[in-house]
Amino acid sequence: MGLRVLEARLDRIPIPLGLLFSRQGNYGEVGTTMFRGAMLAVDEIAADRSCGFAFAVHEVEPQGRNENYIAGARQLLQREGLAHVVGCYTSSSRKEVLPVFEKHDALLWYPSHYEGFETSENIVYTGAAPNQHVVPLAHYLLAQGGRNAFMVGSNYIWAWENNRIMRDILGRNGGQVLGERYVPLGECELDEIIELILRSRPDFIFNTLIGESSYSFFRAFRERCAAAGLDQPAELPVVSCSLAEPELALIGAACDGHLSSSVYFSSIRSEANARFLAAWKATYPAAGEPSADAEASYIAVHVLAQAIRLAQSAEVPAVLAALKDVRFQAPQGPVSINPDNRHSFLWPRIGRSRADGTFDIIHEGSSVVEPDPYLVWEPLTFSPPALKVVS
Repeated sequence: MGLRVLEARLDRIPIPLGLLFSRQGNYGEVGTTMFRGAMLAVDEIAADRSCGFAFAVHEVEPQGRNENYIAGARQLLQREGLAHVVGCYTSSSRKEVLPVFEKHDALLWYPSHYEGFETSENIVYTGAAPNQHVVPLAHYLLAQGGRNAFMVGSNYIWAWENNRIMRDILGRNGGQVLGERYVPLGECELDEIIELILRSRPDFIFNTLIGESSYSFFRAFRERCAAAGLDQPAELPVVSCSLAEPELALIGAACDGHLSSSVYFSSIRSEANARFLAAWKATYPAAGEPSADAEASYIAVHVLAQAIRLAQSAEVPAVLAALKDVRFQAPQGPVSINPDNRHSFLWPRIGRSRADGTFDIIHEGSSVVEPDPYLVWEPLTFSPPALKVVS
């Protein structure tokens, strides 16, 4: 693990920007797409001659280890003038580095959907809060008659909290959790859990596994269902709030027919997404489709750049004060930041995975959704959701 300087851009004022993504390790594929999304935005800002600055990028690669995130955050924030870092995927890594950002009075731009129940003066959240992913998914499943769930997750805060929210919503609406199991990060021996799921016969499986654990589960579960004569996607659907396009290729032949709740899919039809896809494929021709995490990283860099331009300063207080006036035409739709909790207004959608590594968008929000990280005003008792069928 070492610090790399990726961009100098000395033709204009260089503003230091840190990147802290794991491109190796258990969730390296996700971290790689996030890094690419951030760098695509960096290059677009550098190409904009009307912008009086460009980002000088400094990267630390933590290799998926929390202790490396802490050391990496310290390395970055000890550099003169560096006060902004885009990075982290897991909630555990975010929580580990937060004291470092508080000590340096710096900003972490966190570009990942997460479990909520947090706000910080030192974090701007450009990924989805729970009312923008797990609540819409629960309401969709209830509308389809899904009342009984089996939950399987990685043994850390993302799974614990999302499962708690899903359990709460089901319980309020006459449903129940038939089983709940957790495994260590990276664990791929899941046969006992799969047999328990088959005996329980839930309406759906809520998957909060991440990385290799998740990919192994999808493959093994599909194989075991086929051996039992079951049409897995139809009879025992697996639903997630994190499954994304780059991961489908890693799952392989079992990648189709799964539901994912997200604010971005590469199959969105809009001018902004068409531009994003064209730039992505021109820059990363062998990378496949971008993901929600890549888009959230792309958004983070562009929102930071807009705030710096409005504030005429990269100082943290000035950037935070300017956030209320930032409006970014993101690939998912227009995005802005709630200045009270520094979370993003985003566009919930539900997709069904395809064998070609993309998603069919089967439901989408009728309007942008205000972030509610503590679920203070989000109704958890089910009523028909404000979603429209699109296919």
